[in-house]
Amino acid sequence: MKTQKQSCRIYSVQSNPIVGDIDGNLAIARKYIEQAISANANIVMFTELFIIGYPPEDLVLKPAAVIDCMAAIQTIANEFKNGPAIIIGSPVREGNNLYNGVAFIHEGRVEYRFKHELPNYAVFDEKRVFNAGENFYPIDFNGLKIGLPICEDIWFPTVCKKFKENGAEVLLVANGSPYRRGALKRRLDVAQERVKENNIPLLYLNQFGGQDELCFDGGSFIIDQNANAHFHIPQFEENIGISDWEIENNCWSLKSATNAQEISDIEQDYCATVISLRDYINKNRFPGVLLGLSGGIDSAISAAIAVDALGADRVICVMMPSKYTSGESLGDAEDCAKALGVRYEIVPIEGMVSEFNHALAPQFAGYKADITEENIQSRTRAVILMALSNKFGHMVLTTGNKSEMAVGYATLYGDMCGGYNCLKDIYKTEVFALSDWRNKNICKGGLGPKGIVIPQNIIDKPPTAELRENQKDQDSLPPYEELDDMLYHFIELEDEIEDIIALGYAPETVKRVQNLLYLAEYKRRQAPPGVKIGHKNFGRDRRYPITNKYRDKF
Repeated sequence: MKTQKQSCRIYSVQSNPIVGDIDGNLAIARKYIEQAISANANIVMFTELFIIGYPPEDLVLKPAAVIDCMAAIQTIANEFKNGPAIIIGSPVREGNNLYNGVAFIHEGRVEYRFKHELPNYAVFDEKRVFNAGENFYPIDFNGLKIGLPICEDIWFPTVCKKFKENGAEVLLVANGSPYRRGALKRRLDVAQERVKENNIPLLYLNQFGGQDELCFDGGSFIIDQNANAHFHIPQFEENIGISDWEIENNCWSLKSATNAQEISDIEQDYCATVISLRDYINKNRFPGVLLGLSGGIDSAISAAIAVDALGADRVICVMMPSKYTSGESLGDAEDCAKALGVRYEIVPIEGMVSEFNHALAPQFAGYKADITEENIQSRTRAVILMALSNKFGHMVLTTGNKSEMAVGYATLYGDMCGGYNCLKDIYKTEVFALSDWRNKNICKGGLGPKGIVIPQNIIDKPPTAELRENQKDQDSLPPYEELDDMLYHFIELEDEIEDIIALGYAPETVKRVQNLLYLAEYKRRQAPPGVKIGHKNFGRDRRYPITNKYRDKF
């Protein structure tokens, strides 16, 4: 007897929802569903918790928000009764249970499946707000059996195995997987394992866009019936993917799919900083950003990221020279501003600093000048930046890197002043690498100019805060190559102190770095948010107590 072949076209939407903007996200869904109808799609698919945005955190504990989300799902069902099947993520309340769910909508009917494996590590704490789902039965779509695991569900064999045992012929996975270095390869490896174990193909659709300290890179892909990987939709852009499938004897075969090209690791890091800043500014409706441009590398690369994210017309750079600011720094800052095409202001601070010192002279009588006077300079600059921010509405972009944040080489209410930090999860050595890369490349979607935007002298000269005569960072810190290596082992790897000493570093230096790392926790708690790039960022990933007497012994 001849078997009948079926075909299925899936329209995958890698889009950029805004957390809490239920009406706006519904409008995005409408737009793409209508496009899917024009493309003759059988199924149009969206990402995890799309209708409320991911991650919603405690917003889903607000009953009205969940009610509004479920009403939006019903609106889609009512409006597209004659359209394709729709897969879209939403929080769902059933009785006393709240679920991270995905709706399957067809012919006006809504059927839900719920996430079972709730991540509760690193940046995730879903067990705090959601109940684990237990429905592992596939959806029946015109005789086709579709399994709908959600994101973390595919990282363990159990859920996919149960879907397969219950008759699933394909796995369509809605994801909200944030960017971190190496994430795309790990996702591919895990998805291929699930396909090999269950002998059914898998489509992995991931969210795109910035949300506070997370960047969702998209990078959606397909693992076909032979466990071959197909990079389906590009990273770091809103886009769609169309895949055509043929089904015979309950077996799904990929016939054709849109393809994308991978980008280099360092470009991924740079794109993550650009997308995150762009979405943080635009989603929160700031007209632009302003930052102190010192003539140093951190502020220069921050300015470049800002211009790539927003365009030069939305970036204001301010040089605030003191008596310790060198002519070299003044020239480098001006050259950088010209190369980027930004508005450039100069506000000298020497007179203001002198007034502060004069006012405090009676109280400081008999005391030598020390870090107190250095910090007055930094905090004077913060006052200027915040005044300009208040006047023009632009958000202050702070420019400290992860190495400085780790050891407290930053001034509270001074250079830490600001609303966002692109470099918060980027070590100093990585700042140099990114700067060199940006001078030779333009990132995808970047709005800045091509060519050298960070003068080579800024990259080449020794880093300095210029808060006293002839000051260099290495006066009080180990060389950044050594410091960053030690910090990576302390922070990302959580290595013991004796393991770091075994790498060849002096015991007293390692002990001092460890002590600085712990002592600076109170500063980091007051630092602005910044995008996660590596495996363990300060804030969501690493939450140490401020009052903490523990130190590793050696």
